[in-house]
Amino acid sequence: MFSLKSIIRLLSAILLLLMISRGNAQTSADVYRQSLDEIMKKVGKRFGVEFRYDADSFLKKKVEYAQWKLTSDLPATLDNILKPLDLKYRQVDSKTYVITWYEYYRRTNEEAAIELNGLLKAFPDSTSFNQRKAELKSCIADALGIHNFSSRTPLNPILRQKKVFDGYTTENIAFESIPGYYVTGTLYRPTSKGNYAVILSPHGHFYNEQQPTLPKDSSRYRADMQYRCASLAKMGALVLSYDMYAWGESALMTGGGSYHETGFASAIQTWNSIRALDFMLGLPGADSKRVGVSGASGGGTQTLLLAALDDRVKVSAPVVMVGASFFGGCPCESGLPIHGECNGRSTNNTEIAAIIAPKPLLVVSDGDDWTKYVQGTDYPYLQKIYGFYGEQSNVESVYLPAEKHDYGINKRIPVYHFFAKHLGLNEKAVFGKDGKPDESKITILKNDDLRVFGAAQPLPANALRSHEAIVNTFNKVQGK
Repeated sequence: MFSLKSIIRLLSAILLLLMISRGNAQTSADVYRQSLDEIMKKVGKRFGVEFRYDADSFLKKKVEYAQWKLTSDLPATLDNILKPLDLKYRQVDSKTYVITWYEYYRRTNEEAAIELNGLLKAFPDSTSFNQRKAELKSCIADALGIHNFSSRTPLNPILRQKKVFDGYTTENIAFESIPGYYVTGTLYRPTSKGNYAVILSPHGHFYNEQQPTLPKDSSRYRADMQYRCASLAKMGALVLSYDMYAWGESALMTGGGSYHETGFASAIQTWNSIRALDFMLGLPGADSKRVGVSGASGGGTQTLLLAALDDRVKVSAPVVMVGASFFGGCPCESGLPIHGECNGRSTNNTEIAAIIAPKPLLVVSDGDDWTKYVQGTDYPYLQKIYGFYGEQSNVESVYLPAEKHDYGINKRIPVYHFFAKHLGLNEKAVFGKDGKPDESKITILKNDDLRVFGAAQPLPANALRSHEAIVNTFNKVQGK
């Protein structure tokens, strides 16, 4: 046992060491601050290069200990100067560099390939990858603040304005994903009777052809969304399109559309998708063994997260989204540390897509955005993961190099075929003998025809009316 005197001596010695250590730490009375513009001109002169700025505001930034950050190596010098300011550089040619904001949700394809190769080395077989999948599910759910998957409050669904068309019907629906917050959408059903596959159809950040000046009153009402939902319903599926958070009718409850661009949007949108599946599987004829999800862009992010976290999803088709180099520029996709460290390793959308393995997965990409790298970088990784299970045929890739970032007909066609193959849908209901889809008999409804609420049908009395109230209720439901 130590005596009181010996303990006091020990503590005194530790305090003395700390004081000596602090005294030896070199500090300066002046940080020798220079403007970014001034120091970058010196860097340019030293290395014979030119710098361009994406924002004039960069010129007002100050660099501390500026002269000390100049070295004989250009990359090291740029890192010394720019990283503390949350800036990065990109080389345009041998003599030109562009300086931009650091984007936590973006990396180069080369960096993405290195990360994917590292993940394959770390998890080289089904046993290790199964453990990784379990870890990722836990990490992603924790990042989203979904701490209690059993917190299923009553849905209290509302169904209105049923319309009958050629081979399908539509109904405007709402349900409470948490008490007082109503998820709004449109339900498409086949007119034929029987057991039905279930497909969720989340939308992304696309403007609306009918009202291009109102981008946040849009995506669920777009023609391409209506075409795909109605076509899949005609093929024998119950299909739900539904609004993102603070987008479309959801903005009635949040107090405006600005709250969409928050990390919380990512959390509640994932929870909304889980609860949407609860609603759909409670419908007459819904087949819980045949469940799919597909969305494009931001809808692709929702597709990835739902398929990763909810084992009820059997088939997944993310469109123009999967890629290890980009996580989506909206905070509603990457504003929470979903892609952050998980047991010592960060993750990316390609690894998150792989969580569904060995269940069927279709990745659709194009040549006009970050998914142009899928064929050479991301798809080989996915093939190797599915190879762990002997199910390489269950992962497919469709690359459309001449296409742009959308969910157009050439992207819908492979999704129709993929869902028909794995969910037992009837292709003949949409495809003719020539192998081409016929969407001409689908009625494109106007925005007002797809709304659940309006002047004649106001929000329910218990509806939450602010972003803060929704956040508080969500946290309460999740036990936070």
